[in-house]
Amino acid sequence: MRNTLITLLCGTAVVVGCKTTDSQKTQPEPVIIQFGEQQVPTSEFRYVYEKNNANSPDIYTEESLRDYLTLYTNFKLKVYDAERMGLDTTEAFETELDGYKQQLAQPYLTEKSVTEQLVSEAYERLKQEVNASHILIEVAPEADPRDTLAAYNKAVSIRQQALGGRDFATLARHYSQDPSVTRNDGNLGYFTALQMVYPFEDAAFRTPVGGVSEPVRTRFGYHIIKVHDRRPSRGRVKVAHLMVRANTGMSEADSLQAKRKIDELAKRLADGEPWDALVAQFSEDNSSRNRGGVLPIFGTGNMIPSFEEAAFALKNPGDLSEPTQTPYGWHIIKLIEKEGLAPFSELENDLRAKVNKDSRSELNRSALIKRLKSENEFAEKASNVDAALAGVDSTFLTGTWKYDPNATHLTDVLFTVKDSTLTRRDFYNYLSEHQRKSANTSPEYAARLAYDQYVDETLVAYERDHLAEKYVDYRMLVKEYRDGILLFQLMDEKVWSQAIEDTAGLRSFFEQHRDDYRWDERAQAVIYNTANQDVLREVKQKLDGKIFPIQEKFSDITFEAGQSELTEPQKDQLAELLGRAQRDSTLYIDVIGHVDASEKSSVSKARALAVRNYFAEQGIEEKRLIAKDFGRRPPVGAAKLPHNRRVSFLAYSSSNEELERLLNVEQSLNLDVIEGKFQKGDQPVLDQIEWKPGTYEVARDGRIYLVKIKTIEAPRGKTLSEARGQAISDYQNYLEQQWVEQLRATYPVTVNEEEVQKLIRPKSTSQGE
Repeated sequence: MRNTLITLLCGTAVVVGCKTTDSQKTQPEPVIIQFGEQQVPTSEFRYVYEKNNANSPDIYTEESLRDYLTLYTNFKLKVYDAERMGLDTTEAFETELDGYKQQLAQPYLTEKSVTEQLVSEAYERLKQEVNASHILIEVAPEADPRDTLAAYNKAVSIRQQALGGRDFATLARHYSQDPSVTRNDGNLGYFTALQMVYPFEDAAFRTPVGGVSEPVRTRFGYHIIKVHDRRPSRGRVKVAHLMVRANTGMSEADSLQAKRKIDELAKRLADGEPWDALVAQFSEDNSSRNRGGVLPIFGTGNMIPSFEEAAFALKNPGDLSEPTQTPYGWHIIKLIEKEGLAPFSELENDLRAKVNKDSRSELNRSALIKRLKSENEFAEKASNVDAALAGVDSTFLTGTWKYDPNATHLTDVLFTVKDSTLTRRDFYNYLSEHQRKSANTSPEYAARLAYDQYVDETLVAYERDHLAEKYVDYRMLVKEYRDGILLFQLMDEKVWSQAIEDTAGLRSFFEQHRDDYRWDERAQAVIYNTANQDVLREVKQKLDGKIFPIQEKFSDITFEAGQSELTEPQKDQLAELLGRAQRDSTLYIDVIGHVDASEKSSVSKARALAVRNYFAEQGIEEKRLIAKDFGRRPPVGAAKLPHNRRVSFLAYSSSNEELERLLNVEQSLNLDVIEGKFQKGDQPVLDQIEWKPGTYEVARDGRIYLVKIKTIEAPRGKTLSEARGQAISDYQNYLEQQWVEQLRATYPVTVNEEEVQKLIRPKSTSQGE
């Protein structure tokens, strides 16, 4: 909620490059709003107003300006209240604001021209996919130059063998240190832009088909790349899908049921049943079922791989896939259309975000550092730097290096950034904090890498600290985020949490506004959606019997000769069935005693009663327990049961969920049951019948519905419990309104009408601009 609030208040527009320094402001700024000790400059109001109304056709009309002036005044009053309470002085506030500053600074700490070039290059490369193999010779990024040279020479030697005609796969198996080589002989398959580290991608796209690249350095080491093929991009595809959920954690029985259901749907589609009708009735993707299962258009890498491959394999619009499994379930995919790579204008923002995050950013970073050195007058004293690096010994490689804090040379200047001077002490403090164990390098080279990083970080930190002096947009954004954080804290205290915790106030508010919370007429109903008359007939039969047998089977309990009391191990064996009965109040259990020829029939009854009594002791209602004694002569229908010493179980249910599961064993779509309270318009089938208690049959969309209306509830007011969510929201709005009125009374607001009039433009003018 916090980020949402701040975004709404501050907008998202960031225009990098608009410079306005405080030294340029020679005249006092006109004020448009004043209250208490607070003055809001017209420039601030105009900036925020334009950002949040830029696309409005009514921008700068009097009505639009005055509406926003009221909103912004209320906002500033709340922030002013927070400041007077000292919320802007807390450590938590400072920490959070600093985090936002770091985020807001990022667009200003990049080289726009370099980024634009890399974005354009990435888009052009997305038009193709490259199939290539590689050989990796590992070398760490911080490796000593001698080790780096050795790895490079080895890579050159291997490349010469490849150019001389040796099989590349054989070379990969023999030399490559990429663990995947044992599976793929170095072949990486097809890839496109933004899927590999940039130096690797760059070499692959620049190497002709059949060619072998020069050794390419990445953070993994040196690569030799052989390009096998280059093909056009597959573009994007638009599909619809019909989904049956099958999560990885579901039971085997439910998983099999989901597979049967998707297979039945595939058969019905093959037989010519309408796609839209089956999706609307049976797809379990709620976000797409009401629009024919249509999904947003996507390209390679945007979907689960199995779904993606099945979608791209479809040739012609209207083609259907076989049932395809993903981690979310089973899908039947219908091709709607295919298209080439999306226009650059659609992909530009996404590409820019990816370019800023992947290894291309190193090019941007280098260009940024070069600019910052020039703009901020970076000057280095090379002899002092060399001396400082020479003072780092081998303990730096073990992470235990220390320096003498009393040494006189610690004041030596290493470099300056405008008016900032950085000394050997500053650098050594940095080394102490950032040292770590390193291998395969020398202390001199490791220290040099650390020094270069220290210079870069110092330049970027200096620029970040002075952004507000250079860029008006950055300065305004920081101010708005600051105000937004303060507002959130006080809104939570005075409005959001207050409305939830003040139960007496909420109830009083609800009682005063009871007429705003009402139910329309509602039907308490059960809707049985059946495939045909035969299924409908079976549903009626099962419902008439009140309870019906279920598919679930439970293990028998065996007894010793003459034994009729339950032992502790036998009770443990009953735990699964007992737990099931405790969780499901619609489950009924037949407890059936059996004896063999050597026992009296009374023993079987005693065993059945022992189990029944144990269940009753564990809280199972007696009406859900039936104890039967088969004795030596089992009743008709049970003749095939063995006459050994045991107790067996038959389970029954009155649950609509079990009824649905039972009738969908052979055909997954035989029955769908919905139960609840419905207002008119909630369920289309209910709107076709008279709203009176009773049982109705309705034919709709090729299905037959059995509708049982149990009761009709007249329109009535909601209880607080029923209306709680909406009532809390309304109470929050009421509390906020009361707060604003109190603030306006405490700090009378003065609006500078002269400044308002300067901003107003006729509607026709504002629309045309």
